[in-house]
Amino acid sequence: MNGSLSIIEVTLSVLLFIVMFFGIGFLVNMLLRMTWLMAIVYPIVVVLIVDDVGFTKYFTSPGEAFSRLGDRLMALHAADVIILSGGMVGAILAGIVMIILRRQGYRMF
Repeated sequence: MNGSLSIIEVTLSVLLFIVMFFGIGFLVNMLLRMTWLMAIVYPIVVVLIVDDVGFTKYFTSPGEAFSRLGDRLMALHAADVIILSGGMVGAILAGIVMIILRRQGYRMF
């Protein structure tokens, strides 16, 4: 395999990330009643997915850790950015659905 993704793989990955983070965001919103929490937490999830530096390095040697994070983010391919953006769309859609459900009178949400 040469490391390139076909359009079908990218499309399925985007749909998977949208559905996965919509579901996670919906459940988090339902349990914690904080509408935009997943949209705020999602960038941290992306950093954990993309970066290869340990979490504690951000506190023990932040200069090196953030420098490496910047390098890794700049090295992402367009397909990776599109797939990760799909997750953000799913998290935002979960917040929008929660707002609509609350306006319609559903107290559980």
